[in-house]
Amino acid sequence: MEDIKKAIIEFAESSKKTKFYFKDLEKAVQKTLPDVKARQIKKAATELINEGKLIYFSTGSTTMYGLKGRGVTEDH
Repeated sequence: MEDIKKAIIEFAESSKKTKFYFKDLEKAVQKTLPDVKARQIKKAATELINEGKLIYFSTGSTTMYGLKGRGVTEDH
């Protein structure tokens, strides 16, 4: 699980985008960890949200993920 979380954080920090769809996270993790299933990635992303490292961003029609403190991802 820690490897998956590390891959998600590395992707989020190195990407030019500040918000990501789950599919973006899934592709990024599976590049480095090809045997990881989507369910495991979802659990890792949820843990990162609970730890305060990632946040949800709602566009109204879909939910995206964002790295906390990067870009305009929080309501002020």
